[in-house]
Amino acid sequence: MNPSIGYVILAAGKGTRMHSSSPKVLQTVLGKPLLGHVYTQLGHVPQALVWTVVGYGADQVGTMFTERQSGFVYQHNQLGTGHAIQLAWPQIVASGVTHVCVINGDTPLVPVTEIEALVLQCSTAQAGMGVLTTILDNPFGYGRIIRNSTGNIQAIVEEKDCQQEKDIHEVNTGVYIFDVTQCTPLLGSLNCDNQQNEYYLTQMVSLCTEQGCAVVGLALQKNTFLRGINSPQELVAYEESLRDQIVAQHQRAGVIIRWNQSVVIGPDVTIEPGVEISGPTEIYGQTHLAAGTHIESHCWIKDSILRACHVKSFSHIDSSQIMAGTTIGPFARIRPGTTIHQNARVGNFVEIKKSTLQAGAKAGHLSYLGDCEVGQDANIGAGTITCNYDGAAKHRTIIRDQAFIGSNTALVAPLTIGKKVVVGAGSVVTKNVPDNMLCVARAKQVNIDRMKKKSQTGE
Repeated sequence: MNPSIGYVILAAGKGTRMHSSSPKVLQTVLGKPLLGHVYTQLGHVPQALVWTVVGYGADQVGTMFTERQSGFVYQHNQLGTGHAIQLAWPQIVASGVTHVCVINGDTPLVPVTEIEALVLQCSTAQAGMGVLTTILDNPFGYGRIIRNSTGNIQAIVEEKDCQQEKDIHEVNTGVYIFDVTQCTPLLGSLNCDNQQNEYYLTQMVSLCTEQGCAVVGLALQKNTFLRGINSPQELVAYEESLRDQIVAQHQRAGVIIRWNQSVVIGPDVTIEPGVEISGPTEIYGQTHLAAGTHIESHCWIKDSILRACHVKSFSHIDSSQIMAGTTIGPFARIRPGTTIHQNARVGNFVEIKKSTLQAGAKAGHLSYLGDCEVGQDANIGAGTITCNYDGAAKHRTIIRDQAFIGSNTALVAPLTIGKKVVVGAGSVVTKNVPDNMLCVARAKQVNIDRMKKKSQTGE
């Protein structure tokens, strides 16, 4: 019978060495939480066979990963990794898997291929347990691997409990395989006889060997990041390593990336060949850049779709869609919920939020367009704002096709400006304007002769 695999992710710890109030697994790498990287690596595994042990900051983790909460196992008191697996074990047994793999939520580089190889090795040898290991020049801080004369693993000694074992350079990566049938009767024998008074999962090695269950080990190629991320320095080092890999991958695929050392591209970003990006630039989340898109320097883009458009320097695009032929910026801010259609133009110091600009619409400079729809070929003059918030609720502004909004105009929503309307500069518009009208809504100008007034008063 072929082995079947479930996965337990240990994500309950605070991560004191990160010096953050957030749970360790929510620390981000390239804009994505560590735990999110782990879930991505396990994307081939049915969610029903992935259990996540959460504890510190469990509410925050649940908010970030709502779709994964059905697989959460709550460890309200963090009593160690062994205790965490004891809590998850009933669900593991009920799932019917033959083997379960335990990994850490702070280790985004999940060696899936090697895990599957180790499961097969365990099944073939009828071993009770398997451990992934690696060799480090400086093993300080990590559990040491103790092997017997046959090469099987007989114990893992934690750093705080090491004595003569400190000279051993083979360390535990924190990735374990357990044969569910063989290990079920052993889990209850874990104890907390150690300096931390915690239930170490590593004790399962000695428990297996005492019961005559083999413990096999698979040594991985040397990779520092398989140890997990335990400090801000390690977090940033891994992030830079991954950034470099992702940028190089896109370059090989046909993306032009200038000043590539200052370009940050998230792991979930997709970019078609024929895109050009200049650094420094940051691109995160579920962003897609279609062929023909040109991103100038100093731009920030997240969760957006850009199709053969031109984004000029110092622009900010968040959760929006930009269609072909459009130019954005420089110094433009496109906020969530915005769609800008073909051949539109958004110029410098224009902010747009939850709005639609139809094809050919223009907002050249110094404007705020919030909760509005701008029609085809409409022209928004400098200094125009949509007054969309009345202190209690947001309201929409509709500007029809080919309307012309003069400079320094305030459009007080809810409001509709008809087709081919011209609104005079400096107007404050509070009522709907029918099609083809000229709207002027400003106080009458009065010129007063200041010099005459002074002569009458004898000044």
